[in-house]
Amino acid sequence: MLLSRLAYYIFRMTEETIRDITILPGRNRKGIEEAFDEIHIRPGDTLSIVGPTGSGKSAFINDIEIFANRDTVTGRQILVNGKLPPERYVRDPAAKPVALITQNTRCLCDLSVSDFLRMHLLSRGYMKESCIQETINLANQFTGEPITAHVRMTSLSGGQTRSLMVADAILISNTPIILLDEVENAGIFKEKVIEVLRQHHKALLFVTHDPLVSLLSDRRIVMQDGAVSKVIEPDGAEEHAIRQMLHMDGIIGRMREMIRAGELITTPVPGSW
Repeated sequence: MLLSRLAYYIFRMTEETIRDITILPGRNRKGIEEAFDEIHIRPGDTLSIVGPTGSGKSAFINDIEIFANRDTVTGRQILVNGKLPPERYVRDPAAKPVALITQNTRCLCDLSVSDFLRMHLLSRGYMKESCIQETINLANQFTGEPITAHVRMTSLSGGQTRSLMVADAILISNTPIILLDEVENAGIFKEKVIEVLRQHHKALLFVTHDPLVSLLSDRRIVMQDGAVSKVIEPDGAEEHAIRQMLHMDGIIGRMREMIRAGELITTPVPGSW
């Protein structure tokens, strides 16, 4: 065990720092090349992937997650720091610098939350026991349903599971790139997730239909017919729309909590007028 931990720490010390992920274009379903030269993703960036259902949003982030090398249906290529990624990034889950969290993320092991996180810590060679509670505390910033250390993983709701996985990716996996596939529908506090990921200098890519998530992103990648059709970099012209969306989202959030508490909404919600 001591030797495996030592080897792990040596690996982490010699591991190359990821400064830039480059996406090189592939083609759409008609074989036409995508409408961009290169897309660069750096730690701290927030991107939303938008488009109608079936437009290729999930395929876009899947290409990043597996470090596609012209070997997927899209024909895209993913580079790390301007070159092909090391083989360990592709083959070794413990070395992979990308965490993918989807609506379908499930945990099948019947462990308590604390035992699950402890197992993950040990698998990565960490011995900082306090990291377990730190991860739970962070997860509870993302969900309105508090998570406790002793509850079973299989008992967590969808929102709790996704919130815990995001916190785990930030603090334990410590991956520089986090991909979220439509998880806002699972009841997580999306604005808080974006805020915390920026604080931890993580690159975040949201596949989303949520207008607020899209407006809060640094860039929007618009998908159509299985390919990138446009990359939008907001110039500040949407500030009024962002304020409106934040206001409306706050109202909806307060109504959600009132309904969860069993209250009847018979009068205007505070702040709605």
